[in-house]
Amino acid sequence: MNRLAWTATVLTFALAGCGSPETTEPAEAPSPAPAPAPAGATGAVAMLQTADGTAAGRAAASDAGGQVMISLTVEGLPPGEHGVHVHTTGRCDAPTFETAGGHWNPTSQQHGLEDPAGQHAGDMPNLTVGPDGRGTLEYRLEGGSFAGLFDADGSAFVVHSGADDQRTDPSGDSGDRIACGVFERG
Repeated sequence: MNRLAWTATVLTFALAGCGSPETTEPAEAPSPAPAPAPAGATGAVAMLQTADGTAAGRAAASDAGGQVMISLTVEGLPPGEHGVHVHTTGRCDAPTFETAGGHWNPTSQQHGLEDPAGQHAGDMPNLTVGPDGRGTLEYRLEGGSFAGLFDADGSAFVVHSGADDQRTDPSGDSGDRIACGVFERG
């Protein structure tokens, strides 16, 4: 119990003892404040939606020793392989989600996991969506930092209609953007 809450509780009981004979119930002690988040704990979530506003899952980002770990869970999407990326701007205006900008690329690399010179910080392996419309993927991004996700214009997570070929610059020929969500600290 913090010092202020303890002092208030002691004063309440002291005053109740000095009060009139009608006082029969002690005042209820205040609830303790919730514990603060652990030092250094950082996380963010992008709630994904399709162009018509239907919920499509979530992308969670966490600080993983100076890098960014993405945990992706989707639902209600077409079966098959889909390119998925962190995009450079924290906007998801339907229907095309073009306001999310290009792939997050703070180190000015070429696109693709197969590029020998490196990859965009927002590049990831393809997501496989099953016949039930669901899929999951976890990946530690190469390059970029958790703090970088929250630059002046933020960042977004995008699911594309087709597979990423992992080499064609700038976007891997992964097709239209079919779901998008803006990262928010949480």
